Amino acid sequence: MSQVKLCFIGAGFHASTNIYPSAVEAGAEIQAITTRSIERSEAALTRFGSKGKAYDNAQRMLQNEDCDGIVVVAQPQDQTALVLECIQAGKNVYVDKPLGWNAAEAAAVALAAEKAGVVVMVGFMKRYAPVYMKLKELIEGGSMGKVRSFQMKFAVDSTPFCKDEEQFMKLAAIHMVDLMRFLFGEAVQVTGTTVKNGERINQSISLKFEHGVVGSAYFTGMSAWSRESESVLVTFDDGFASADEINTLTIHHSRTGSSLPWKSLEERDTVYTPSGSPMSGAYRDLYLRGFVGEMAHFMECCKNKSVPHSSGKDNIGTMALCDTILASLI
Repeated sequence: MSQVKLCFIGAGFHASTNIYPSAVEAGAEIQAITTRSIERSEAALTRFGSKGKAYDNAQRMLQNEDCDGIVVVAQPQDQTALVLECIQAGKNVYVDKPLGWNAAEAAAVALAAEKAGVVVMVGFMKRYAPVYMKLKELIEGGSMGKVRSFQMKFAVDSTPFCKDEEQFMKLAAIHMVDLMRFLFGEAVQVTGTTVKNGERINQSISLKFEHGVVGSAYFTGMSAWSRESESVLVTFDDGFASADEINTLTIHHSRTGSSLPWKSLEERDTVYTPSGSPMSGAYRDLYLRGFVGEMAHFMECCKNKSVPHSSGKDNIGTMALCDTILASLI
């Protein structure tokens, strides 16, 4: 496959730390960058070894550049309008979450993309993280029977960028909300409890999914969690699986022997982890968090005109579940 040519809108901290290096690692050619400053665009091109074109106007870049796709990583309040401009220009688009602030806005973008016949993909990178991809394989493979329940935890210091529960849900916890849909399908019942003290947020949520899976999610945004933490525990008919801190998946198979479990060595766990060495550098984190995987998937969809796993249309369901959770909190 020939090298995919991508143009970028935005070169902030997240884009420069995660998205640009992941796109380059996945094999993309950076064709052009636009920001609000031509100097900043030029600096980003230099940083990532590109001889592409620098712009300070997104519309001008869309008019001038013939590329395989546009990567939009801007301020949340700007992204929907920017994506619509890309769609109107007939461009395939990857956009960082959130796309639209609610289900209605998400649906409007998805409809526009469908009419224009372009690819729109939303940056829910956890779908492309190896630990959750392997957990998804385990769920769909059926080797441990039916999924019965789950417990999820997500804790982060969101106080610098989330001022209320809606911002916390749609700028931080949204990744875990989307992950629930990716793993278990659509939620049919949601109840929740919240205790909020200013920007310090604690949420406990109970959910029931369409295939009878029940689960609980604990989301918290507090300065105590300067070390971001997440985990997902899934109970099956014949064992359980625990995904811990994006880098370890432990699978426990139910005991099949007839003797008492403490009389013999009949318990069995399988543990999957990545190797670590000085040679991995920062790319290890980009792979494990799913950033490289999502960029590779977007590039493949651009080339094949295929529908992304985290498409603009699928994003409607994630935004709707975010609003359902918020409405349930008491």
